[in-house]
Amino acid sequence: MFNTLRSTLVRQTPGILKVPAQLVPFSVRQKVMLETLKRVYHEALDDGDFEFLEGRWLEVNVRDLGVKSYISYQDEKLVVAERIEQPDVVFSAGLNDLILIAARKEDPDTLFFQRRLSIEGDTELGLEVKNLMDGIDLDTLPSFLRQALMQLADFIGKGLAEKHDTEYRHAHQI
Repeated sequence: MFNTLRSTLVRQTPGILKVPAQLVPFSVRQKVMLETLKRVYHEALDDGDFEFLEGRWLEVNVRDLGVKSYISYQDEKLVVAERIEQPDVVFSAGLNDLILIAARKEDPDTLFFQRRLSIEGDTELGLEVKNLMDGIDLDTLPSFLRQALMQLADFIGKGLAEKHDTEYRHAHQI
């Protein structure tokens, strides 16, 4: 019973959050995104590892929320914009998959080949962004944030696994 409830909650939460996520003013989303990126990537920023993004734009599209953000690196700082003319590379995935990637519970390559993560545009830039994502050291996050992320990712992972198990059983009449 709990597993079915968890699976339902995991599948339906992005739809429930869609309208509220779109109603959040961009200035709030921008501030949260910048602060989160600075905290997660502080070492990479200090080391100049974002220089490859100088003058170029990454679109992050959370498909099931209908929310897009544009990230660049200018004057040795990360920049988040609401709109740009043309991104150089687009990363697009659902909320649950992005959380699993952030917590290192899913590999971006696996999700890419399962068509759950889409990377379009400049493939070289996309690879550099993916490598930077792979280089996140979760131990640098505050423990409460790291624990919350890991618990949420575990919950999502189990909910998605239950969904796939149920679909398999129904398809094979087990």
